[in-house]
Formats: sequence, structure tokens, C-alpha cells
Amino acid sequence: MAMSGGVDSSVAAILLKEAGYDIVGVTMKTWDYALGGNAAKETGCCNLDTINDARTVAVNLGFPHYVIDLRKEFYDGIVKNFIEEYMRGHTPNPCVLCNVLIKWEALLKRADMLHCHFIATGHYARIGYKNDRYIISKGIDHSKDQTYVLWGLSQQNLERTLMPLGNYNKEHVKELARQHNFVDIAQKKESYEICFIPDDDYRRFLTENVQDINQKIGEGPFVDAQGHKIGTHKGYPFYTIGQRKGLKVAVGHPLYVKHIHAETNTIVLCKKEELLSSEMHVKNINMIKYDTLPAEGLRALIKVRYKDKGMTGMLIPQGADTVKVLFDKPVSAVTPGQSAVFYEKDDLIGGGIIEKNDKS
Repeated sequence: MAMSGGVDSSVAAILLKEAGYDIVGVTMKTWDYALGGNAAKETGCCNLDTINDARTVAVNLGFPHYVIDLRKEFYDGIVKNFIEEYMRGHTPNPCVLCNVLIKWEALLKRADMLHCHFIATGHYARIGYKNDRYIISKGIDHSKDQTYVLWGLSQQNLERTLMPLGNYNKEHVKELARQHNFVDIAQKKESYEICFIPDDDYRRFLTENVQDINQKIGEGPFVDAQGHKIGTHKGYPFYTIGQRKGLKVAVGHPLYVKHIHAETNTIVLCKKEELLSSEMHVKNINMIKYDTLPAEGLRALIKVRYKDKGMTGMLIPQGADTVKVLFDKPVSAVTPGQSAVFYEKDDLIGGGIIEKNDKS
């Protein structure tokens, strides 16, 4: 049982214990905040308080608890990728990659060492089996749906995974924690920042973790759609698609970041309506509900960010691991490096990484 010390994984452990499973609790130590230049603010998933909370739950429920050190795997697989993607001019989503490389692949290795057949998490999602495939569906509490970050899981991952919270809403989960005398855990505030950047300032993180970034990259031009210089920026890694604040360019109307060209340290600005994209290319596709996409394409609901309501469109396969997406209506701020995730009603078809929008 992957235990973060929060209410979701704690209640997932309660439900599995009541269902008769023999449980081993594990808390993953993935980050040393001294490496992030912000040691005084160890507020993420790896601090001593969360580890102690997870251990308290395990002791009270009567099963063993271990802390496993995944800091090297996390840094090599997640943090390095995060830095590299920003240096490419992309905006990465480390939580998706962490689910694949850390919360599943690394955790399954430890599960084998501990002779555990399943791993379990506190995600609000449901795992089913249909047409000889394991599928992921949204949990009944759509406001807490976490399927967006699960698109990278393999069939082998899903075969050994339990997600007990899929049929519960958040308030019910909190109430179950209170009923089992975990009142403090039920009242914990949820954290939404990137776990290794607890102050949510990725620009500070890049400055502290990319040697001489300001000297290597430096200032560059803001240009309009025609290539005319209209201002100066601080360096392309410090900006994201759709950004409006902090541009400091006055042309009489609001401007937004439309494209980031890392090779020339150039950023294209535009009006809000010019952020719209009618299509995009998505790479590193992982299919869940189906083995492959039909050659003629498949209609789906497409989400391009975590809190996105989604837009309908067509998925057109472009080789083994790339999909061209044609939106029914243009979508704003399609961002290379982010995840594109595809749905049929509540079922997760699959997803991938946005490589470019229609005019990148």
C-alpha cells in the first residue's frame, strides 16, 4: 500500500484491511529538499511529518510500514526530465512521468521483494476488465478524478493494481477517516504543487539547478506573429504557453505567449484569440482501453491539461506512437510537453505527450 500520510491513501488502506487483504505499507522518499535549494520548506510528500502520519495509520491498523528510498530513481527519471523539457522550451508534467516510473515501476519491484502480489494507491479512479484488457475509468467523484495522470500505465501495471477509492466521494473518504479516529489526517489540507518545488516557483528551481542558466541563455526577443521585435524577455525557459503575467510588453492590448523557440531564444506573443489551435500532434502514445487505434481514426473527448473540461475531436494514428488530433472546435493554449489524454465517456482510452500544436 503506497502511503503518503494523507487521507486518501490512509482510507484506501482502511478499506483494503476491512476487505481482508494482508497489507504492507510503504512510504516513498523521493526528494531531499536540500537539493532543491529550499531545505527550510520541506512541505511536500517526503517530509518527516507525512512519514510519521503514514506509520501511525499502519500501526493503528496493525500492519508493517516501511520507508523506501527512491531519491536516485526520482532524480534520474523525473527531475532531470523536468529540467530537460524546460530547456527544450516545453512545459513538462512530472506527475504523469512519476506515476509510470516511480509509483508503479519502482514500487512493483519493491512489492516483489516483499512478496506482495498487488500494489494499491489512493487515486480516485476505477480499474476494470473488458474485452481482454484492463481499463481505467473515472471515479464516481468527478470533481476528484485523477485519471488524467494515469494514462501512462501499462496492462502489466494495471493487472497488479488496486484503487479502492474509485467508488467513493471525497467527503465520504474524510468521514471514514474520522470514524477510524484519524481526525488530524482527515483535516489535512491537500497539496497541489509539484512535490519537489513546494513553493511552486519553477523559475527559482531552474535557476538553482541549471548551472549558469542566466549566463548561458540570457535575454532574448519577444516578437509578434510577423517576427517583429516588440520587447525583451529574461530567457525562454522562464515562460510557458498561454502566459500573460510578467511579460512587461505594452502594445495597447493584452499579449500572451504563443510559441517558444528554444533554438533562437525567441518567444512569439499574440492576442488571446490567436492562442487557439485546431489540431495537435501527440507522441509517446500509450493505449489502455484498446490495443491500437483504428486506421480511420477514433472520436474521443480530449483533455490537454489536468483541469481541462475537454474538447471532442478525432484521433488519427500517425505511425506506432504518434497521433494527430483534430479538434471539433479550436482549443486555447495547447502546450508542448503537457499530456493529452483521450476519453470515451468515463473510460480512459489512453494518452501521450503534446509535441506541437498546429503552427508550432
